[in-house]
Amino acid sequence: MTHFFLRAAIASLGLWLASTLVDGLRFESGGWLILAAVLLGLVNAVVRPLVVLLTLPLTVVTLGLFLLVVNGIMLALVAGLLPGFSIDGFWDAVWGALVTGVVSWIGSALVGPRGNIEVTIHRE
Repeated sequence: MTHFFLRAAIASLGLWLASTLVDGLRFESGGWLILAAVLLGLVNAVVRPLVVLLTLPLTVVTLGLFLLVVNGIMLALVAGLLPGFSIDGFWDAVWGALVTGVVSWIGSALVGPRGNIEVTIHRE
């Protein structure tokens, strides 16, 4: 359970950074930001695998670049479900998803796969 909350906090940080860097992403409050991060995690766990599977031929033809579009669609879906989160257009969703994804990738690399900060001590 701690891992879920840590991942949601990292996603919240990514969404906050995306909203500051991309003019078309807006949150009415911090509560909507946190709710969007949790809902984005659920959408990425449930809906995204199906969409990735259905768009696999297009993803292969574009050498994986279409996954940026899929991520933008997932972010736009979350914005459509939450009244306190708005995205102005398609490219704002794609750029927002890119920023959020990079922050999540860096956060996951720092935290580790299980949500534990790993420290290794070598003795000689």
